[in-house]
Amino acid sequence: DAVALAKALQENQTLQTLDLSGYRIGVAGAVALAEALQANTTLQTLNLTYNSIGPDGAAALAEALKANKTLQTLGLKYNEIRAEGARAVVEALQVNTTLQALDLEDNKIGAEGAVSLADALQVNQTLHSLDLKKCQISAAGARVLANALKENDTLQTLYLSWNRIGPEGAGALADALKENTTLQMLGLWSNGIDDAGAGALAEALQANTTLQ
Repeated sequence: DAVALAKALQENQTLQTLDLSGYRIGVAGAVALAEALQANTTLQTLNLTYNSIGPDGAAALAEALKANKTLQTLGLKYNEIRAEGARAVVEALQVNTTLQALDLEDNKIGAEGAVSLADALQVNQTLHSLDLKKCQISAAGARVLANALKENDTLQTLYLSWNRIGPEGAGALADALKENTTLQMLGLWSNGIDDAGAGALAEALQANTTLQ
């Protein structure tokens, strides 16, 4: 089980990738893995998709991220961490110096969670990829993330699909794209952007030189 595996991780010195997608480890499993991550010095990729860890499990992993110096990719999609869990992860991102990719797809963090992430993006210098698909961030969340993109100079990939950001959110992101010089991929499909939002993005592309 996850607890036994976590104990092994504390001693293992070779494993670099661990995929526990769909194992339903729950909060207890997440807590055990978090403890292991504080001691482990080799794991680079951890995928915990579909594990029902919730806000408490996310908080435990966040504490581990403050101490861990090797993990580069963390997958937490479909875990119901919500805004509370997102806040905990954000606190970790403000001190963590190794995580490069974070997947929070379908965690219902809302605009509140987006605000927390925006704060982290303004100070974090290592995160390259952030997946927020289906997180219910809305136009309000898109606005704060857009402001963060004006300051952040490391993020290269940002997925915001299925978030109902609408033309207002698209307009805010378009303004950010005129200033941001590092983002290469921006996923915005299924957001109800309409012609006005699309026009704003098209105008931004005339000024932006990095989006691919």
